[in-house]
Amino acid sequence: MTQVAMSDELTKLLSDIQTHFSHTGDLIIRPVVWSDSSCVLIYLESLVHADSIQFKLFRHIGESSAEKAEDILAPLDRIPSHDIAALGNTLLEGHCALLMEGQPLAYVINAAESLGRSPNEPHSEQVTMGAHDGFVEQLNTNIYLIRRRIHHPNLKVAYMTLGKLTKTKIALVYMDNLANADIVAECERRLSEFSAEHLYSTGNIAEFLEEHPFSPFPQTLQTERPDRSVSYIMDGKIALLVDGSPSALVLPITFFAFYQSPDDYNNRWIVGSFNRIVRMIGFVFAISLPAIYIAIVSFHSEVLPIGILYSVKVAITYVPFPPIMEAITMQVILELLKEAAIRLHSSIAQTIGVVGGLVIGTAIVETHLISHTMIVVIGLTAISSFVTPISEFGTSLRVLGFSTILAATLFGFFGISIMLMFIFIHLCKLEMFGVPYFSPFGPFRAREGLRDMYIRYPGTKFLKLPWKRNAGMPRPKGGR
Repeated sequence: MTQVAMSDELTKLLSDIQTHFSHTGDLIIRPVVWSDSSCVLIYLESLVHADSIQFKLFRHIGESSAEKAEDILAPLDRIPSHDIAALGNTLLEGHCALLMEGQPLAYVINAAESLGRSPNEPHSEQVTMGAHDGFVEQLNTNIYLIRRRIHHPNLKVAYMTLGKLTKTKIALVYMDNLANADIVAECERRLSEFSAEHLYSTGNIAEFLEEHPFSPFPQTLQTERPDRSVSYIMDGKIALLVDGSPSALVLPITFFAFYQSPDDYNNRWIVGSFNRIVRMIGFVFAISLPAIYIAIVSFHSEVLPIGILYSVKVAITYVPFPPIMEAITMQVILELLKEAAIRLHSSIAQTIGVVGGLVIGTAIVETHLISHTMIVVIGLTAISSFVTPISEFGTSLRVLGFSTILAATLFGFFGISIMLMFIFIHLCKLEMFGVPYFSPFGPFRAREGLRDMYIRYPGTKFLKLPWKRNAGMPRPKGGR
């Protein structure tokens, strides 16, 4: 191939393409001559592998037995050369296009650059037993991780493109014979109405799909674990993958799914059930323990034995602030330490924990700004919220704790009871795609709940059809 001059018609076409891409610097235009025909090779340098272009093009030419250039290139994908928008989308996908003088077609060659990391275990969802791979930023790799675990032709992948500017590719992954067809259709309808100009992650779609945006509870589950996603897909749910995001969005979801962990199924059922019950107890502690302490100190000190009551009274005697100020101050300090540990490098984050737990905590107690008992209460509350396998749900519990603290400060145990009643009423009213959020408690289904929600039965008892063991998913209609 040698460089040649271009005709006026081809020059105008290339000028339109450059205008379409705002005259970007990484748009490469290479005029060449081949088989006595004038050609132009165009591609985005930042999205393609330069060596792959010539390798694929010359290999295709060498393997072809045709004589004319248009006959040699005929098996390649083709798009009309005058369709600038379609040609631009093709280049943005990592393809290169070959334009020939006098030909109304652009011949497309896939030469996309593959830059990605290998699947590693997610830091936010670590387990002691089970798989240790996680989703990555490449959509095809994430689908591969799911298909490697489900070798069945009914596993369906539906692609969509969202975002007017970013044009982000997403994939809906579900079992065609298990997922509720009405829920799948409703999910596709809502996604088709996504009108935002940009889409970066699954979190953007989660906010768009939520039916109750002001609820403190997350109504979709984000996970970076392929094995966790596969378990929900086999339950008849939908996993939504976004290109460029290393996580899957599972929907519809129930409250108890946030307290299930892959470790529950990799251990014996007794151990798995015990761990799950401990997490459920942690839910109650996380939203009510500081409030109970404030109610006892402020209104109901008679419920404590005299020995414990004496220790508590001595601890708060020299503290100049009311209990609510102690609780809120410690909660805020806890959140500051957590955020600092997340943002800093891992080698420094451990130092932050030591400084926060020992230096700051000891200094606060010795200066009588916070009582010893409040330190213990807030510590237990933090641990209770951190046992949740999904960190987003644990953060929601700590936010809810402020409402119960305020209720306890105003009305004592009565205020806590009223606030917990409102929380559970809210949980019972929540729905996602028509699926009750608090099932199997609301509506109550004792048999399904005991099988695989708050207690995990042995595998022989709950490995049935998905609509029989999943209390959060109604049985599909129409024989599906």
